[in-house]
Amino acid sequence: MDADESIGLLESIFKNPINIGLMMVCGYLLYKICKSNSTELQDNFGPPPEPEMPKMKKRDMSIEELREYDGVAHDGRILIAVNGKVFDVTRGKKFYGPDGPYGVFAGRDASRGLAQFRLDKETIKDGYDDISDLNAMEMESVREWEMQFSEKYEFIGKLLKPGEEPTDYSDFSEAETDKEKSKDD
Repeated sequence: MDADESIGLLESIFKNPINIGLMMVCGYLLYKICKSNSTELQDNFGPPPEPEMPKMKKRDMSIEELREYDGVAHDGRILIAVNGKVFDVTRGKKFYGPDGPYGVFAGRDASRGLAQFRLDKETIKDGYDDISDLNAMEMESVREWEMQFSEKYEFIGKLLKPGEEPTDYSDFSEAETDKEKSKDD
């Protein structure tokens, strides 16, 4: 194809208004496709994820001590108790943080709320919650939630009943602590 033929081809394309319209539509679509890909790249390479917090030492805690770990204090660490066991759910702060859908459970014993599928503050007691009044179906639900938490989050220790003495985990190795955790199941 020589220069005269290519000029003739371009001339015939640009003389027809339909061709010009189609070229403009193609150009616009190409622009949109390229722009959306660059936005996806920005999302993928956006701000770096927050570094993970160091593991918390194993320890039992009272309901008052648990309340301090609500995602606001203590460097944003979030602890939740389920069926007498305390879990570090900080890495799930989108769910359990102050603005998350389950934020009401942060720093609290979530057993009753999870058992009854309720997220209102009235369900969660300020003091120790003896969940022995839950029916069999609710207790089964609590055990299922406990199992899910133990598979997904770090076990910290037991939620102490009033007057109960804490276990000294400093004498335990990691393997013994895991045995202790499964023994409570």
